[in-house]
Amino acid sequence: MMETWILAAEEGAEASSGLDLLLPATPELVGGIIAFGIVFFFIWKWAGPAINRSLEQRQQAIAGRLEEAEKAKAEAESLLADYRQQMAEARQRASEIIDEARQAAEQLRDEILAKANEEAAQIVAKARDEAAAERQRVLAEAREEVANLSLDLAERVIGEALDREAQLGLVQRYLAELER
Repeated sequence: MMETWILAAEEGAEASSGLDLLLPATPELVGGIIAFGIVFFFIWKWAGPAINRSLEQRQQAIAGRLEEAEKAKAEAESLLADYRQQMAEARQRASEIIDEARQAAEQLRDEILAKANEEAAQIVAKARDEAAAERQRVLAEAREEVANLSLDLAERVIGEALDREAQLGLVQRYLAELER
């Protein structure tokens, strides 16, 4: 039985010692509350405002950075709008330059065609004049040849010499009448 009594005593000791471990002794509890109050008072009195100032400064710094970021964003958007406007103006100017170049090219082409047509007309006119002059020359040669042949033939038919100058004038008048 003794063994049961020792076991019961140990169980009782364990039960009271386990509760004692969970709850601190009253003087320790009071000392802890006072120490906590003193630490809380110092934190509330000195550390709290310092922490609040630090948080406010950080908040202001963040707000300042946000404002700077907003300004930078607005400036970037303004620059982008300016860039887009300049690009649109450049495209428009390029289009105008292309149109002007196209018009100048068409005008130059028209001038070249007109000059070529004029030169072609001059060449054709010159060729016609040359052809007409050549025709006149050939006709004159042919008349002279016909007159000479006619006189030679007439001399052979008649058998005597004719006045060449008088007869030549007669043939020339006859040929002129035929041409009319």
